[in-house]
Formats: sequence, structure tokens, C-alpha cells
Amino acid sequence: MAFVTRQFMRSVSSSSTASASAKKIIVKHVTVIGGGLMGAGIAQVAAATGHTVVLVDQTEDILAKSKKGIEESLRKVAKKKFAENPKAGDEFVEKTLSSIATSTDAASVVHSTDLVVEAIVENLKVKNELFKRLDKFAAEHTIFASNTSSLQITSIANATTRQDRFAGLHFFNPVPVMKLVEVIKTPMTSQKTFESLIDFSKALGKHPVSCKDTPGFIVNRLLVPYLMEAIRLYERGDASKEDIDTAMKLGAGYPMGPFELLDYVGLDTTKFIVDGWHEMDAENPLHQPSPSLNKLVAENKFGKKTGEGFYKYK
Repeated sequence: MAFVTRQFMRSVSSSSTASASAKKIIVKHVTVIGGGLMGAGIAQVAAATGHTVVLVDQTEDILAKSKKGIEESLRKVAKKKFAENPKAGDEFVEKTLSSIATSTDAASVVHSTDLVVEAIVENLKVKNELFKRLDKFAAEHTIFASNTSSLQITSIANATTRQDRFAGLHFFNPVPVMKLVEVIKTPMTSQKTFESLIDFSKALGKHPVSCKDTPGFIVNRLLVPYLMEAIRLYERGDASKEDIDTAMKLGAGYPMGPFELLDYVGLDTTKFIVDGWHEMDAENPLHQPSPSLNKLVAENKFGKKTGEGFYKYK
């Protein structure tokens, strides 16, 4: 009798697992909103791994620039990946590019997509307006995901009627190179949606990690306070920025020092994140604003992208 019971339980367990797996969305068609560095990178890796992609932005000029950037990035990948077979590399580039269509009208392309990934400006109102509009046109099964690095996923999801099919999907720059993806599950995100996004991330060749909808998720929650403490150390005159960078590279084994990393990420981006956290939790000493950071941003010195930040670039 015990043997029969065990066999029955195994059978029920297998059936339940199979049933749960069958309910997951297998993402084949992806719509990426935003043709900037992040959006273009997401579109590239999705297309390179067999997905059909539509890249959306406001103008044809932006999209043309995005496609050009994707092609240049793909040729670098192909040169390395197909070093022994240049012809196969060319075929890889052409096949990947042929899987990426472009559009300036998001509402007209989301009706047949499995996943919408948003990678636009870090502005809650703008994101809410976008998702509220797309919610009316997207198919019932379509999952919505935001690539935000600092905003609360729940606050974005609340603009839609599909909170159970909404999550965070945070990639890292440059997307074709960085292996990590943070999959953010809100209290309303269904297990089906969460598992579908984990599977999608793996299909891209990425390593997904899961996190609740907490400010900064995992990486930025640890990284930004570290960067801000480096600035405070410098502001107090305890050490020069050059020595702080050298110390963290040689002493902690980091590939970049905090000031080099701040300039690479963008001082405006770091300030935006810190200001948002400070607004939510003004008493937290980790979230206090920095006078020197604020001054540089006010002077439009954002780092590498503007030619000057904490360091000057030619």
C-alpha cells in the first residue's frame, strides 16, 4: 500500500509540475520601447538568441542610429565569435539584424507580442503614461517589464490593469557583455510571470537573480551607497579621488575605482537615484545628497559622456 501511495504522489507531483510549466509564457516575440544604449542592447541580445524583435522609439532618425549601433556591436561579436569563419560571422550579423523590425508607434505593434520591455527615460509619469496606453492594445497574455534601475516597479505597474503580468527586468550596460539580469517580483507579480521572465533571461544567455521590489534592487542598493561614501571621503579631505580609486582597484580588486565608475555611469544618473531615495527616506544617512556631486551636475559635467566629471576626458 505504501508503494502505491508513493507512486500516486509522484504521479500527482509530476502532473502538477508539468501543468505549471505548461502555463508559463514562452517568449518568442519581444517589443523593446526605447532605442537608447539599453534598449538597443536588449533588442540585440534578444534577436541574436532567436527572438523576433520590434524596437520602438519616437523618430525614424533615432531608430536608424540604434540599428547602426546594433550592427556595429554585432560585427564586434561576430569577429570574436567567428574568428575562424568570417562568412559564418557575416551570416550571424545579417540573420540577427533581419530579426529586428522598427516602429515609431508602440500601440500598433504590441497586439501580437509576448513581452514588452520598456527602457525609456527614468521618469515615473512618462513610464506610467506609456504603460497605461499600451495596456489597452496589448494582448491578454502579454507580459510588461520595466528596465528601470531606480524607480519602484509597483508604482509603474499600478498604471495598468495587468499587475500580475508586470515585473522588473533590469539589464546592465553594456547589455551584450554583462551577464546579469535582475528579475524584480512585486507583491502582485504572478509566479507564472516571474518564471516566464527567468526562462526568458536564461534564453538570452544571461544569469538571472531575483529580488523583491526594494529601492535599487540588489546591485544599485549596494553600489550607490559605496559610490556616495567615496565622494564623502573625498569631500571631507580624507583622501584624494585618485588615491581612493587606486586603493579600491589594488586593495579590493575592483576593475574601476569609484570615481572612475561614477564618471562612466554618469553623475546625473547617480544623482537621480540618490535624490529619489532621499525623497523616500530622508533620515537615512546613506541617502544624503552630496554638494560636490550636485555642483558637477548643475554645471552639466556628467562624466565621460560630456567630457568632464570628477575627471577630465579628451
